[in-house]
Amino acid sequence: MTSNSNAAITLLDVVESIRNVPDFPIPGIQFKDITTAIKRPEIFRYMLDQTAAYYQNMGITKVVGIESRGFILGGALAARLNAGFVPIRKPGKLPAPTFSKSYSLEYGENILHIHQDALETNDVVLLHDDLLATGGSAKAAIELIRNFAVKSIHVNFICELSFLNGAAQIGEGIEVFSLVKF
Repeated sequence: MTSNSNAAITLLDVVESIRNVPDFPIPGIQFKDITTAIKRPEIFRYMLDQTAAYYQNMGITKVVGIESRGFILGGALAARLNAGFVPIRKPGKLPAPTFSKSYSLEYGENILHIHQDALETNDVVLLHDDLLATGGSAKAAIELIRNFAVKSIHVNFICELSFLNGAAQIGEGIEVFSLVKF
């Protein structure tokens, strides 16, 4: 296979390239580690190509990535979609005034922040992260994005743990597209 071709890559290859790490970060959690997928250029490119193709004609103006794994494909998606990239970060990481939102996740609590000047009302936003589990961080990120009264919000994940029903946390009228579902 040449470096410019994804012809031989399939979703099964993506699934098989994602490492499962038992009992991380706490006992009972089966962590889906995308680093084993993104280190392979053909898998990374396939994930980017498939996701960008899905959103190509939706008028995305900003891709918002959730710290930190949402930055990896999120930045590349923004470039591919000719959109800006906006980070949503954990406490103490953004230097200017922020909006913040706390949330619960399957193994604790956290807070997310976005700069108060990050988005505009005419933006069409693609929220991206690596994994949808219980939906806590995605729901918090959507609430942060809603502070800006943007035109529309789309939500995307590389992986979704569908048995946890996190998509139900996303809310009415927002479509969720996950490349891979476990």
